[in-house]
Amino acid sequence: MELTLRQKEIFRAISSVEPLSQWYDWKWHMRNSIKDIETFEKLFGIRFSNKKREAFQKTVDKFPIAITPYYLSLINTDDFENDPVFMQAFPAPLELDVMDWDMSDPLHEDRDSPVAGVTHRYPDRVLLLVSNICGMYCRHCTRKRRVGDVDSIPGRTEIMAGIEYIRNTPKIRDVLLSGGDPFLLADDYLDWILSELQAIDHVEVIRIGTRTPVVLPYRITGELVNMLKKHHPLWINTQFNHPREITRSSREALVKLADSGIPLGNQTVLLAGVNDCPRIMRSLVHKLVKNRVRPYYLYQCDLSEGLSHFRTPVGKGIEIMESLIGHTSGFCIPTYVIDAPGGGGKIPVMPNYLISWSTNKVVLRNYEGVITTYQEPHSYNPQFCNRNCDTCDLQLELGDADDNRAVGIERLLSDYDQTISLVPSGNERYARRD
Repeated sequence: MELTLRQKEIFRAISSVEPLSQWYDWKWHMRNSIKDIETFEKLFGIRFSNKKREAFQKTVDKFPIAITPYYLSLINTDDFENDPVFMQAFPAPLELDVMDWDMSDPLHEDRDSPVAGVTHRYPDRVLLLVSNICGMYCRHCTRKRRVGDVDSIPGRTEIMAGIEYIRNTPKIRDVLLSGGDPFLLADDYLDWILSELQAIDHVEVIRIGTRTPVVLPYRITGELVNMLKKHHPLWINTQFNHPREITRSSREALVKLADSGIPLGNQTVLLAGVNDCPRIMRSLVHKLVKNRVRPYYLYQCDLSEGLSHFRTPVGKGIEIMESLIGHTSGFCIPTYVIDAPGGGGKIPVMPNYLISWSTNKVVLRNYEGVITTYQEPHSYNPQFCNRNCDTCDLQLELGDADDNRAVGIERLLSDYDQTISLVPSGNERYARRD
């Protein structure tokens, strides 16, 4: 895959002696991550005024900067200050405007943590933080308090304590690995974590949250994918926030993951000035499904410190949802949610299509504004239930169906069933036998 001219320029500005093939090595990008204003200026070919540089530096002193050369190469050099990639990657002095309602841990992940590194908020699933390192420090990150903090990188002992908590809590059936970015761990280390979790009988599903396909697509190597394939059922959610982030390189990363049989989802954050536009969001979801990624959530921006300039009114999110529902395929439409401050979890916030209802009818409206009615059944007799599940004797049939239970001619042909004949019901000869 040929590098763009901009990528070649950035590479040569970083290294004049290494072969261009190093660009495709994700570890090269991590080694050469842009972590200061001066390096950004050098690689981007600009010079900020002293006043701007001082303002940017004050922000970096509180909230660190880290941008991969790959993601830097996506910034539009002609209008970089209004570029959606630049706004997500480069520190803004507005981040220092911490409002009264801003919180370092708005979702109370730390308070809902029974052991270090585990957040147990919902009954049957937990969040397991396995890394504090990211390919890029997103300016809108809800975990600014943790990401990049080298003093709080979880070690094997801490991760094992989290795994033991999961092992000792049978109600947990779903584990989400996050951080930081789990894909910034070494393949064998991540393999160890996944193996330990899969060895727990009650863990049915493992999910991984990663932004590497967006900011560091070369991390999705053949070796990584081959390791992940051993751990099905595995689900991966990423975070594309703008159509311009879906590049040839990111598409190749998504192809590798999808072809390995891993279901892919996307969790977009609604960001003022970046994607708060119905046309942008529609283009994004269309490009995602074209690349076999299901739009999963559209997040209202959290109340983390210094994110006020990114937050939109909830009404903007509703407007975007109105522009999607009915106007495009149902599987293109994410669920718009507010992750409730204080640890209340994700609350869906969607347009209201149920206008009113009575005993016999409900009144609905569709995406066009057409108002219609739906007739309720005149007589509905539900199966009696005394709400006492512990003593339930109803035939709920919750177990898996037996797909080896052959019927008809298939039953006579099977080797595992001893039936030698099929007798029609009411056969007089058999009745005489009785």
